[in-house]
Amino acid sequence: MTKNWVVYIVECADGSLYTGISNDVEKRIAAHNAGKGAKYTKGRGPVVLRFSEKVKNKSEALKREAEIKRMMRQGKEKLFDV
Repeated sequence: MTKNWVVYIVECADGSLYTGISNDVEKRIAAHNAGKGAKYTKGRGPVVLRFSEKVKNKSEALKREAEIKRMMRQGKEKLFDV
């Protein structure tokens, strides 16, 4: 069974954005909100999912994540409106 990978962006309570990948976004968001997600989001919760995009596999997810992380905030916000 293949896992579906997703690239996602969450907005932290302080207004900052965090981009990550997961094969279970709901579980990952819950982990972020429990302070167990990523070092960056710890203490910045709660987080709100702002964007998610399905990709073919983990390799594609990592490539897309890197691409999004290189974007300025304005570019990331444009993804929210799509």
